[in-house]
Amino acid sequence: MELSPQQDKAVKQVLEWYHSPSSSQVFKLFGVAGTGKTTLSKIIANELNVKTAFGAFTGKAALVMTKNGCTGASTIHSLIYVVVGEEKDGTPIFDINGQSLANNVDLIIIDECSMVDEALGKDLLSFKKKVLVLGDPEQLPPVKGAGFFTSGEPDVMLTEIHRQALDNPIIRISMDVRAGKRLVPGNYDDKVIVQRHRDLSSDEMVKMFIETDQLIVGMNKTRHVCNYVIRENLGFPEYVPQINDRLVCLKNNREKRLLNGGLWNVQEIINNNSTISKSLVLKSEDVENLYARVCIHNLFFEGRESEMDWKQKKSYDEFNYGYALTCHKSQGSQWNNVVLYDESKVFKDEARRWLYTGITRAAERLTILI
Repeated sequence: MELSPQQDKAVKQVLEWYHSPSSSQVFKLFGVAGTGKTTLSKIIANELNVKTAFGAFTGKAALVMTKNGCTGASTIHSLIYVVVGEEKDGTPIFDINGQSLANNVDLIIIDECSMVDEALGKDLLSFKKKVLVLGDPEQLPPVKGAGFFTSGEPDVMLTEIHRQALDNPIIRISMDVRAGKRLVPGNYDDKVIVQRHRDLSSDEMVKMFIETDQLIVGMNKTRHVCNYVIRENLGFPEYVPQINDRLVCLKNNREKRLLNGGLWNVQEIINNNSTISKSLVLKSEDVENLYARVCIHNLFFEGRESEMDWKQKKSYDEFNYGYALTCHKSQGSQWNNVVLYDESKVFKDEARRWLYTGITRAAERLTILI
């Protein structure tokens, strides 16, 4: 692969950082979509020829790294933690794994670093290995509690789009949005479709929402309505969680390894008849082989959690349905097929960044409803 002058300079800076005994533990290599951050990380690992572990917060992001040649990429969670026991209710207890791969490598490379919160970041750094983190500052600020590596200025900021990326219509339309251009309805190489939602019937829109890998919206109000409609058309009873239902976490819980924005599937329902709360066993969509036992107040499933005061909330885990996600909650993940319901105007000064973030969640196919 022939590198651009900017990319070549970035690689040399990272190599210099790695070999310098006085350099900091972390190097921040940031860039917008299409600048080749993940590809460069593979080149850097090959140039250094040292033992390297690749990781990302979500399993989806780790899979994207693997597809781009970062062999063995995994979630940060599986890279550094191990189950050491379980609570009385069956919730697994995790601790730092002194025998993990992270303890036996010379360099750790982390992609989509905006999702890494302070606790996870500090645990990662506790292995005393040099860490190269990749991020995109043009996206929305990370969800509350994340962004341990995104504070402060990057060591290198890539701005030039690699020529191969220019062939990707998802990258091209993200560039247009960053440049302030308006979205124009049309079909872009069958990978990106921009269309007015008013041109779709209700049935067509619902079918689209059900068949996509992830629906992304702007407002929580829209999210609740879409989740209700999708579940209704899947035949699920109103507001009552079912086996294989998809939930999204709304609040960090370090002990249970729950992260704000994480997606989970219902595996077991302990007390479905309770009129107050539901006890569930969940399996993570983002982290392989991660399970959690949670207790969720019924008001969360009805989208009425705002009616609860903080004293009441603190007794429960915070989840609701995850078929539709807000753009903020989608950060750090990618899906092959994304439907983006454009509510960017609601975000005023952040409208451009909102739309850019939503667009770049799609890996292969994107439909934008304007």
